[in-house]
Amino acid sequence: MSAARPLLLVGAGGLARECLAALAAVAEVGADPYTVLGFLDDDPARHGTLVDGTPVLGGSELVHEYPDTAVLICTAGSRALDSRPRIARRLGLPDERLATLVHPAASVAQGTEIGAGTILLAGAVVTAPQRIGRLVVAMPQVLLTHDDEVDEGVTMAGRVALAGGVRVGWCAYLGAGSLVRENVTVGELSLLGMGSVLLEDLPAGQTWVGSPARQLARRPKAVSR
Repeated sequence: MSAARPLLLVGAGGLARECLAALAAVAEVGADPYTVLGFLDDDPARHGTLVDGTPVLGGSELVHEYPDTAVLICTAGSRALDSRPRIARRLGLPDERLATLVHPAASVAQGTEIGAGTILLAGAVVTAPQRIGRLVVAMPQVLLTHDDEVDEGVTMAGRVALAGGVRVGWCAYLGAGSLVRENVTVGELSLLGMGSVLLEDLPAGQTWVGSPARQLARRPKAVSR
């Protein structure tokens, strides 16, 4: 059996703690591909502290001092929709260094392609083979059904459900408990509020809320990739 690869987690907030717990769950079922070295976080106040018993070693640039480690980028939020792709670009991380994490309590259809750096937490369900982009986060109880397309950097909060044929664009954010009707497109860098029900296409860069979801306010111009 080959040795587990050392792993650094970028970010030390809530998602990083969830990922640490998921990694422990993976180890419990005997499929541990990683040994966690610690967290990296750009908040100096966190440096030298422990998060759930795991040290915060320093800032994110320390990835370059550990060239043989895998890296799991554990950032997410509605105020920085492109955070994971942006961090990967800033740190110059090739896909070969991006760790992928699938909780053992997730159910993923055989034949599904999961992009580098993607995180599927407990209870996430993918019902039919599809491709999930790189650096995607699916929080607990997310449901992806047949023929969905989820692009790079998408964040789906807990209990998001996509009906069949949904297309979710680059770095879109779907809030907790939101529902998306079949064959609807969620534009890049758009935000769907928690508990919303999306029945029509959501244009790029807009925020929609409610049931049925409607535009809340004009968002700032989308950042370039």
